[in-house]
Amino acid sequence: MADLFLVSTVVDGDTIKININGTVETLRLIGIDTPETVDPRKPVQCFGIEASNKAKELLTGKSVRLEADPTQGERDSYNRLLRYVFFGDGESFNKLMIEQGYAHEYTYNLPYKYQAEFNEAEKYARENKLGLWADDTCAGLSTSVSTDLNVVADLSAPAGCEIKGNISSEKIYHLPGCESYNKTVIDESKGERWFCSEEEAIVAGWRKAKNCL
Repeated sequence: MADLFLVSTVVDGDTIKININGTVETLRLIGIDTPETVDPRKPVQCFGIEASNKAKELLTGKSVRLEADPTQGERDSYNRLLRYVFFGDGESFNKLMIEQGYAHEYTYNLPYKYQAEFNEAEKYARENKLGLWADDTCAGLSTSVSTDLNVVADLSAPAGCEIKGNISSEKIYHLPGCESYNKTVIDESKGERWFCSEEEAIVAGWRKAKNCL
């Protein structure tokens, strides 16, 4: 039977602290991104508090199974463990958060083991307007809960990577010269990103904008 580890703290919807053999590690969930609530550089975003509270409800004090993914590496740039989290009965916490509308599917760089499942989970939540996809909450947008705060957006493309990967109702990428390219703003806090090639965008789950000829 796989080892179970105790969740000591839920930081937010996609980050937890977990006790591994007496050492408390910060763990970033693979494949999901929830609206911000604790990043001092960014405002609290729409549905962030709800996502954080849901994670606390499901995980606080629970023992869970962890799964690494060789495609994503052992740790991220903040030295957080990168893992999938499963309940004792085998249900995926990562997928549940997406499927119930508390998180966006998030591909950081390379495709990951459960990417197809998580994309289907997001499609289900979006089509059924659950959680952050509901018209009366966020309609899928990572907006600030305060009208006098702006979501921090990355306006500059990395060198050689000028393809914009935008998320609205779907994951759409825009090439320089496309009709909507100049007015599309990348907000990395909600999983949007820059791509260096169309192939990279397609592998990550984006499709080309229809107004790109």
